[in-house]
Amino acid sequence: MGNNQTRPMMSTPPPRTLVTGAAGFIGSHLVERLVTLGHRVRALVRYGSRTGYGNLDLLPDAVRREIDLVEGDLLDPAFVDVAVRGCDTVLHLGAVVSIPHSYASPQMHFEINALGTLNIAEACRRHEVRRLVHTSTSEVYGSARTVPMAESHPRCAQSPYAASKIAADAVVESFHRSFGLPAVIVRPFNTYGPRQSTRAVIPAIISQLVFGCDALALGSLEPTRDLVHVRDTVEGFVAAASADASVVGQQFNLATGREISIGELAREAMAVVGRDVPIHASAARLRPTTSEVSRLCGDASAARAGLGWSAKMQLRDGLAEVADFVRRYPERFRPAEQLS
Repeated sequence: MGNNQTRPMMSTPPPRTLVTGAAGFIGSHLVERLVTLGHRVRALVRYGSRTGYGNLDLLPDAVRREIDLVEGDLLDPAFVDVAVRGCDTVLHLGAVVSIPHSYASPQMHFEINALGTLNIAEACRRHEVRRLVHTSTSEVYGSARTVPMAESHPRCAQSPYAASKIAADAVVESFHRSFGLPAVIVRPFNTYGPRQSTRAVIPAIISQLVFGCDALALGSLEPTRDLVHVRDTVEGFVAAASADASVVGQQFNLATGREISIGELAREAMAVVGRDVPIHASAARLRPTTSEVSRLCGDASAARAGLGWSAKMQLRDGLAEVADFVRRYPERFRPAEQLS
């Protein structure tokens, strides 16, 4: 993380914090930040037949040595119970997050995203955690009906993924209302930054530019997105976990309040990378017409007032970071025919 993020004085003993989805894009950055803040971090990753642990393998050795790594499945209540036991705070990021894949496998998205969240909420209730921070998504709103979009914006599931996250949010809300679960919901808008895969639009654009594409292959260029750098998103999670009890039961957008179209974003990326190429439509990146979220632009005034949070990173600086990461890890981004 950045050198300007200093390690504050911590009480003794340090907080024990569980992060689910720890090997993911946002999760790995959050784990790293929490370790630098002095937390004793238990990192939950999904068990699989692999030799590494995703983005956690990219963390500095000094950070990785401080992590209590546990492998298991959010759909296993007994495992989840053991993972939560002894933790003060649970930051729940574990989910299946692919919108295109949700068209092909909606049941898997509902099982992991909704039932997995139910298992987390039940374990947090049983072990009386101090705070559960649950991860929502701006996709639960669907296309903007009003701009900027506040937390009161109507929900509209325009994909099975969005529906599964609406269900997961409802689980957490119901446990707060029914059992007094001390939960906070954070709703990141379109987070980007180093370690993100090419399933997301920014690394998809930049990796094509860095590795010499003749034309950018993109989906629809008209939709707008509210782009938040991952370090800003992580600070929102940290604020939600550490804020006083007045935030319990509330939901907070993590957004910039600025929108940019995918076409404009591609031109910004070209300026950062120093290449100017035409853009071609790719059917592989198009959503079904009525499933496309045409506009996202969030209102973060509640997060500013309740969490003291606001986004800091400028888009061009963030795009430059992504370009640097793509160049440093070509094996993650370069087309297979260029790796031989």
